[in-house]
Amino acid sequence: MRVPSLCLSAAVLLCALPAHAVVRGAVARDPNGVRTSVVRVESSTGELCSGALIAPDLVLTAAHCVVERASYRVVGVNRAFRPMTVRTIAAAMHPAFVPGTTPRTQPGVDLAILKLEQPLGGDFVPLDARGAGGIAKGEPVELAGYGIVAEGKAGTARILRQTQLVALGSLQVANKVTVVADTERLALSTGAGACRGDSGGPILRASGGGYQLVGIVSWSSGAFNGRNVSACGGLTAVTPVAEHAGWIAARASDLSRASPAQAIYTSGAGRNAADWIVDKNR
Repeated sequence: MRVPSLCLSAAVLLCALPAHAVVRGAVARDPNGVRTSVVRVESSTGELCSGALIAPDLVLTAAHCVVERASYRVVGVNRAFRPMTVRTIAAAMHPAFVPGTTPRTQPGVDLAILKLEQPLGGDFVPLDARGAGGIAKGEPVELAGYGIVAEGKAGTARILRQTQLVALGSLQVANKVTVVADTERLALSTGAGACRGDSGGPILRASGGGYQLVGIVSWSSGAFNGRNVSACGGLTAVTPVAEHAGWIAARASDLSRASPAQAIYTSGAGRNAADWIVDKNR
């Protein structure tokens, strides 16, 4: 989670960082808005990411967020914006994910599904990862996450914020991602985008008065014309959900049957050696 800024040229991305907080975002205050589906993922070692609820007891996030030897918990906020915390008991990584790489150099797919010890509760509404479709160039999308608002602003983390961005198209680095940026500044100067703590958070499309999940944040960069090394306010790199919908559905089904006394089921979608499950009584 620690590498800086980026460039969209062939010499590209010499210092893109895993995404960590919503820069120039508004604090989410609508009890019926993004707070119903967006959570934060916290490790016992102090790492912070974001995630999207895709079932009452399942969270889709970035795989690089959950590979440490640590215990993890998921925190959402109820209708009164009070925190609700649930322990995570299992994780399934995309079979192509390669542990030990940075998000920028990841040759596989930076996705993981977390199984919760119990559902967060009736105040929460899962997002449907099926039938999302691609993210078209020029399409307006929304980012939500629990990260910081700027470099050096650690005290601003753990507050849910959201902002609007625009899709700039696909970028092939070690793997293929979709990049999104501030609708006006387009990453030339510091604008809206992901920062520290937003990795794993959802990219959303407005749909029928609600939201459709279209991507998961993997990493972010500073602006092209930024004077300081930063991972914030430039490009936000996104793993498109539609391209991996089959794996998400298969592994979600596996995890819905998993318990602390069982191994994670192996499905046709395959397993990753980094998958893990914990003993409920540990």
